[in-house]
Amino acid sequence: LWLLVVASTGGSGEVPPVPRAVPEPRAVPQSPRAVPEVSRAVPESPRAVPEPPAVSDAELRELSEQMLAADSNRAGPGQLELNLKGSGSDTEAGRLFSYVSPALLSRPTFSRLLALLDNYEPRTGRDEKETAEEQQEQKEFLDAALDTPVLALLERFVLRKGLYPSAEAFRADLHSMWFGLYSRSSGKALDSSGFEHVFHGEGTWGDTEDGEGHCCHNWVQLQALERSGRLEYLGYTWDGPWMDFPDVLSLQFRWDGYSKPRGSLLVGSSPEFDLALPGVTLTCPCRCRVSLGGEAATIQTYTWEKQRLVASAYPLTP
Repeated sequence: LWLLVVASTGGSGEVPPVPRAVPEPRAVPQSPRAVPEVSRAVPESPRAVPEPPAVSDAELRELSEQMLAADSNRAGPGQLELNLKGSGSDTEAGRLFSYVSPALLSRPTFSRLLALLDNYEPRTGRDEKETAEEQQEQKEFLDAALDTPVLALLERFVLRKGLYPSAEAFRADLHSMWFGLYSRSSGKALDSSGFEHVFHGEGTWGDTEDGEGHCCHNWVQLQALERSGRLEYLGYTWDGPWMDFPDVLSLQFRWDGYSKPRGSLLVGSSPEFDLALPGVTLTCPCRCRVSLGGEAATIQTYTWEKQRLVASAYPLTP
């Protein structure tokens, strides 16, 4: 998916008769860059991000359009209705989702995504302890997603470009980049993953007076939180030019009483599309310009400490 990089001291000429020009190897340690250069080039982590083969902007735009066209699980006419309210309104709580089709949410990737969303502790600083049942739910979700045309397209693309040696390697990396655990609490706990940050959401609320929700870039989770009474929609700051789904939305909300001043996400996309699009962006540094229905969009993707672990992924908005 992604894609997601001696000094020699030659003889001075003053002692030519001496046959042992040994100063050269002794001069190597004196170079301050010698050891760090090797350390950075060969990171100890087996998941460190390698230099990917070049992927052009044109290829990324073409692939994103192909995946969008193949996304038969995205919301269709009459399956999703939004109540956007006034732009920038933050004084009155309301509902964002006027209607979400139960039939849409019962499709395999949606239902398996929803099954995963109750597995996480949203407060950072607390260990995420995965049970065997939860790990099985991760596998079932990815298996369902990999069985869709969207991820089949992405798999063929990364193999053709030589980004992975095999389909098995791609699938293993897809799991680790989204579900691999890391610490957002300076090593105090293994408290986060790409999936938790992007699809579920997490933050510091409840532990400090200035706690806040740091994220949640997935519309399926937002509608689930709103339906359970835990999310209050406070208005939007930007709505994209798309007339059907997926749309790009920048919005404000409160989650369990704590405000998210601004967050952006795709609305109406399928879970497999939300998995695949950040994977495309890992083939280029930081920002990736894609095309959705003929309209340009930019996806911002961060990796965790230069490893193949998603730190965050979301569409950029003005």
